[in-house]
Amino acid sequence: MDVSFILVEPAVPENVGAAARALKTMGFINLRLVNPCDYLCDKALMLAHGSHDILENARTFGSLDKALSDIDFSIATTAKQRWVKQNIIDSRELKSFVENKAGTINKLAIVFGGEESGLANHDIELCDRAAAIPIANPYPSLNLGQAVMVFAYALADIKMKNKEIEKGIHNHGFKPLRKRIITILNQIGITNKSLVHGRVLERLTEITNEDINLLHSVTAKINDALTKNK
Repeated sequence: MDVSFILVEPAVPENVGAAARALKTMGFINLRLVNPCDYLCDKALMLAHGSHDILENARTFGSLDKALSDIDFSIATTAKQRWVKQNIIDSRELKSFVENKAGTINKLAIVFGGEESGLANHDIELCDRAAAIPIANPYPSLNLGQAVMVFAYALADIKMKNKEIEKGIHNHGFKPLRKRIITILNQIGITNKSLVHGRVLERLTEITNEDINLLHSVTAKINDALTKNK
């Protein structure tokens, strides 16, 4: 699986360097940065010892929305319960959760917020699910580099075989289904301004590969029926 780690507005170069080192240590190479600090300065490079290639090849974006444009499934990281997501995945259960999506997603993203307050609610809302690291005490909290290390370790030996992923993933995978369901929800008046809209999309992430195939068939017929009745 193509796993990308996205840092949204990191403000401390050393943390970006430490994140790059964590990724390289755990066998990952894809780092994306949204409105980052000077991540190629000496301070960042010093912390990224042996991992300068991760920093040099990092992709930068002006918004999280753009950073997620080619991602099939995204997971926001958070240190606390947020109203925009009700079901928080324990980092210790993340690997099995993702592996269960093997046939329906190809590109996965783990998203981290800035050092001061983490991800904003509107950024978490852009992601499909949220995950958290269970800690004994809320303070002192993990810093950004440490959090990246925990999630990279959790996914380090994930068993995903790109060559065996269904050929129709781009037409019948999770992301196309999500888009179709959003279209149906909008057609029946449940827009993204409704809490129900977000809740439906969050619960959608729990379904199995078999369910996704079934829902593709069902939602296609629903969409056709709604279009004919316009």
